[in-house]
Amino acid sequence: NPKTRFELPRAEPNEGGERAIEWGITKIGADDVWALGYDGTGVVVAGEDTGYDWDHPALINKYRGWNGSVADHNYNWHDAIHAIDPHNSGANPCGLSIKTPCDDQTHGTHTMGTMIGDDGGGNQIGVAPGAKWIGCRNMERGWGMPSTYIECFEWFCEPTDTNNLNPDISYIPDVINNSWGCPPDEGCNAGNFSVMEFAVNNLTAMGIFVVVSAGNSGPSCSSVNWPAAIYESSFSVGATNNLDSIASFSSRGPVTVDGSGRSKPNISAPGVNVRSSVPGTGYGNSSGTSMAGPHIAGVVALMLDANPNLSIAQLQTHLQTPAVDRTSSQHCGGSNNGYSVPNNVYGHGRVDALASVNAVLALLPVELIGFQGFLKNGLVQTTWNVAPDGSLNHFELERAGTRLDWTTVHKKAFLPEKTSYGYFDANPLPGTNYYRLKMVDVDGSVEYSKTIAVRWSGAEVLNVVPNPVQDALAISANWQAGAVEVRIFDVNGRLVQHSMHQANTDFLPLEMDVTALSGGVYYMKVIAENGSGTLLQGKFMKLGK
Repeated sequence: NPKTRFELPRAEPNEGGERAIEWGITKIGADDVWALGYDGTGVVVAGEDTGYDWDHPALINKYRGWNGSVADHNYNWHDAIHAIDPHNSGANPCGLSIKTPCDDQTHGTHTMGTMIGDDGGGNQIGVAPGAKWIGCRNMERGWGMPSTYIECFEWFCEPTDTNNLNPDISYIPDVINNSWGCPPDEGCNAGNFSVMEFAVNNLTAMGIFVVVSAGNSGPSCSSVNWPAAIYESSFSVGATNNLDSIASFSSRGPVTVDGSGRSKPNISAPGVNVRSSVPGTGYGNSSGTSMAGPHIAGVVALMLDANPNLSIAQLQTHLQTPAVDRTSSQHCGGSNNGYSVPNNVYGHGRVDALASVNAVLALLPVELIGFQGFLKNGLVQTTWNVAPDGSLNHFELERAGTRLDWTTVHKKAFLPEKTSYGYFDANPLPGTNYYRLKMVDVDGSVEYSKTIAVRWSGAEVLNVVPNPVQDALAISANWQAGAVEVRIFDVNGRLVQHSMHQANTDFLPLEMDVTALSGGVYYMKVIAENGSGTLLQGKFMKLGK
């Protein structure tokens, strides 16, 4: 259990203010995937790092433990840091064995933002903003040990509550980002490489995709030499700039430290001057393969949203094969190796999210054109369309209250001449309902659609217009209430505005002045004064001045 020092990202000047979609997202075509309707919904990404500022505006609404009003960190957070590392002095700013996510260094918050971050306003920093995230702290202010890294790996295999009890495999993530390395000159060596490799192999065997940053020891050849990037089962990632050129610091293959001669990295992604979230409410720029790896984890989430039934091998193949070819005059691993694809500089090239998603969509037995669910008359309506040239036996509509708690609620035969289908779910579950289509082929083989989510509270949902709002908004719902109380809360659950209104019999729009509110996301509750207990809920965004 030697001490290991993770490699700090190469800091760039911070940039204030809001921006739109970050350059790395558009470079890999993730925004084009969003336009197809795939943003990572139904997928859980995980990270082990320096911790996470969970209530950062770009992260809070993506955290699996946040339901919009209260947080539940059980099965969503674990801390593997139980003592102060000898290389550090003084108390840890987050504490030890903590039960609430916290980032004691900033690195973890930055990497998570690149995977899923979006504040709902002008900061679209994440590749898969529809995905949910969970996390584990494996470093104490930048210092880790093999045991802390592996403790996080073990927790991801079977998450527990915050008391480290009641393990439940249904809460495992789909993909894990690892923007850290364990250098041999600080204790990790050929004599103990196999210990961590055993953990990575088991995660992969469980169907969890393990993404690892290649390292920042370039430009020399055979500089991918730290666990966990060196392993066959790790999907290792190099860093490119906005011109698709390899970053000078990005580690190269082949892997020689274990005698394997293994070709690495697997692929490359944007990792130079990447802007993402930092603890507090701000944003900053960093460079490193630590920034490239999260782009790949986000693309995996997009692929699983498009086709949830993908194996690890299919994910690897359809990340690598459609990648943008990149070659190099640097020949690592043999004569003219840099001119071939793959090579030990870029791997299979720079990732192309749109091409990868299109490739996995093509694996579905029929072309599914649009699968959606929405509230109708207070209950849930699902609809889907298919291409006319598909071939199936039947559809099964499945519903879940948690990610793996699937039950069939409806079965519908596939008719060659029919392209539009639907089902009205008259018995939705309280809270968030997840739906997916199980498509059964004539030979009995099965494929799944993306997962969609519809939240049902047992009450009407408010219509809020305009949304986003500048100074005044109107709320309406199909509900008779008489006098009502309107309460507005900020993202931390604090009551920031309330008022009484006399609604007419049809609850026509009530106008409200929200000029006093600062820019951000707010939640609204409407309660009947007559004591009926009827509750309406909604949320809106207030634009900043």
